[in-house]
Amino acid sequence: MLSTLKLCWTFPSSTISFAFPFSSQSRRSRSILPANLRVKMSSSFPSDRPSSSSSCIPPLPENTVVLGCGVVNLDYLATVASFPKPNDKIRSTSLKVEGGGNVGNALTAAARLGLTPRVISKVANDDQGKRVLAELEADGVDTSHMVVSEEGNSSFTYLIVDSQMKTRTCIHTPGYPPLEPNELSQSSLCSALDGARLVYFDVRLHETAIVVAEEASRRKIPILIDSERKREGLDELLNLASYLVCSENFPQAWTAVSSTPSALVSMLVRLPNLKFVIVTLGEKGCIMLERSKDEAPEAKEKEVESLAESLRQKIDGSSTMPTCISSPPNLRISADGVGAISGRLLLGTAEKIPPEEIIDTTGAGDAFIGAVLYALCADMPPEKMLPFASKVAAAGCRALGARSGLPRRSDPSLAPFWS
Repeated sequence: MLSTLKLCWTFPSSTISFAFPFSSQSRRSRSILPANLRVKMSSSFPSDRPSSSSSCIPPLPENTVVLGCGVVNLDYLATVASFPKPNDKIRSTSLKVEGGGNVGNALTAAARLGLTPRVISKVANDDQGKRVLAELEADGVDTSHMVVSEEGNSSFTYLIVDSQMKTRTCIHTPGYPPLEPNELSQSSLCSALDGARLVYFDVRLHETAIVVAEEASRRKIPILIDSERKREGLDELLNLASYLVCSENFPQAWTAVSSTPSALVSMLVRLPNLKFVIVTLGEKGCIMLERSKDEAPEAKEKEVESLAESLRQKIDGSSTMPTCISSPPNLRISADGVGAISGRLLLGTAEKIPPEEIIDTTGAGDAFIGAVLYALCADMPPEKMLPFASKVAAAGCRALGARSGLPRRSDPSLAPFWS
């Protein structure tokens, strides 16, 4: 069924308005922007910002190969002074076009930190798809396992970045047709997994993701899941997962438990393969529950709510840099009506970014995951991993778009984490 899409972009020097028909079920490649607008858009490929190298940077991990499976797309970011009201016509203060998508962003972050990412996803052979591939390849992401369709459209997202409230609103159009498992050959799947240290999923393209995860599990390759909300195929992936990073509301939604700390206990009780779960909390930092290898004695039992509160009391509110507070190791951590696990609880704080330095929070969670991927490959302890990931995420908030602000391995701001 055809619909009409009307767009109006107002720049400081001109206004561009157009309307055109499109179909989400189209089986023909179709560019979402007219050619006269596309050619005027300036390139926003990730910049190679000059950065000072330092002898304190440690060698790369022994195995730097990570595989990501999920969505990659193109982002159209319009910055506005304040979010428009219904029927408003406002001016954008800037416009940027760059690669996006959870997996694409996280793997870009990982690549800039020194890892060797590979990606399984799908784009169409259209202008958007070609640019997505070019940007990933420019950052060192191996796209040889991507499926490129001669028909359909690549996925893309419009983002309205509100400078006043420091928020962003996403309007996403999925790629069509979606990636099907039979489009990924067995030889390509095996090649993508060969030598991989970790496999990461954003729970999109779930049918293909499950095939990849099952093979990774068979090879005993650890699996990290990024979960923003409940999606089709999520439970199957969680049952195979070694690590989980999720959004603030997900634990309670998935477990139906009333608080985040208790929900974390429920998740580790229900998912015995999980080694840890991290909940990202934006400017409030993060909370992590890590499972112990050994069973804790009942004499060391702590109720998770009171344990979390005791850790909060230890946070230094005057510190502007990310920090981590940990409970003693190998406690028996319980939640009323849920059960208990052996492990420890950790609270991480976020970097306190001056308001004038916050440009755009798009992709902050993806940057966090990219840093976690690096930390796992480098065997960083959680006390170091959480502040490191928060620092990488904060860097991304200082530029427009999910990738422009992502730090490279030699960035001076990361020097404290290399010692």
